[in-house]
Amino acid sequence: MELQKGNKYNLLKVSEDSFQEFLDAEESFETHHLIVEVSDNLNMDNRKISLFLNLATNFKSNGMSFVVVKSGIDIDQFPETLNISPTLQEAEDILEMEAIERDLGF
Repeated sequence: MELQKGNKYNLLKVSEDSFQEFLDAEESFETHHLIVEVSDNLNMDNRKISLFLNLATNFKSNGMSFVVVKSGIDIDQFPETLNISPTLQEAEDILEMEAIERDLGF
């Protein structure tokens, strides 16, 4: 697991050997917008992706953004609360859109 802290958000890169480490430490990441980039080497099925749902809900209730970056995921299989993006650029776009929504009071 590799955490890169930035001005607008934190980027957490999760690989197969660090996924459980992430789940164990997830509450410590709720202080800044977070993008979780899941390694292509990590086999993520819908059940494992759903593990991010509670975290995404907590972020949203605290006025923060949370996005999972993983290609090959059918986003229609998940609630809108969980932002899933195939690329880092699209994840950054989601953060910007959510910031605008918060500013407008949506």
